[in-house]
Amino acid sequence: MRVHHLNGSTLCPVGRSLLLGDPNGRLVCHCLLIETSAGLVLVDTALGLDDHLAAPSHKSVRRGMGPMGPRWDPEQTMARQVEKLGFRREDVRHIVLTHLDLDHAGGLPDFPKARVHVYATEHAAAQARHTFKERQRYQSVQWAHGPDWKLHETTRGEPWFGFECVRQLEGLPPEILLVPLVGHTRGHCAVAVDTGERWLLHAGDAYFFHGEMEPEDRCPLGLRLMQSALHMKGPERLHNRERLRELVRTRSDRVRVFCAHDEKEWRALAG
Repeated sequence: MRVHHLNGSTLCPVGRSLLLGDPNGRLVCHCLLIETSAGLVLVDTALGLDDHLAAPSHKSVRRGMGPMGPRWDPEQTMARQVEKLGFRREDVRHIVLTHLDLDHAGGLPDFPKARVHVYATEHAAAQARHTFKERQRYQSVQWAHGPDWKLHETTRGEPWFGFECVRQLEGLPPEILLVPLVGHTRGHCAVAVDTGERWLLHAGDAYFFHGEMEPEDRCPLGLRLMQSALHMKGPERLHNRERLRELVRTRSDRVRVFCAHDEKEWRALAG
């Protein structure tokens, strides 16, 4: 399999000095495009064309993303980047989501024929939107087209490098797995990809800054506070972050761990 590391949106949030410890710091939306025998697979979609082009129906998305300061550039969307790589959007057969936050699921309407894989608990939380936080993070307009959902349970699976309930995805090669990492949202997960040389683990929003995976946790105060403000299950998020740190410490020769928003990690993998 060939894996493309793509940035689906550049974010220049308000208060970057406090949030990122750097007045010129930026966040990215790290997505994967995987060439497989089952067709193209996207891991996360970032923001979509309707979000970037200010479609009237997507005003709530742009308002919700406002504090994160996205560069509204449709050329960064997965739709345009897939086409630039010489593929058609219809070639994307499967989309695997770490979770359904608006900056991860925004591109779903651009690939209406793709099957969308997500944990059932995440899908249920996005449909119910019980809390204020969930009403802000989940924007149903991004799946109003009626995706072909494939919902997965977290209660069955096999162990993987010390993580439980890892599931293979129906219709996809066994080299692509879902790994439960609940905390940031109720049904958050990571996506593991076996490249043949070693595994890639897209940890989504289980953490936000590369320094969090180092022996001495180095995370800017503002970003630490933001993660606490966003999470739905704090103890579970912190526990899973520590498990990721242990994985990096002990198995970095077998697994490359990265998150969705760290620019340094994305640039290292994108080359």
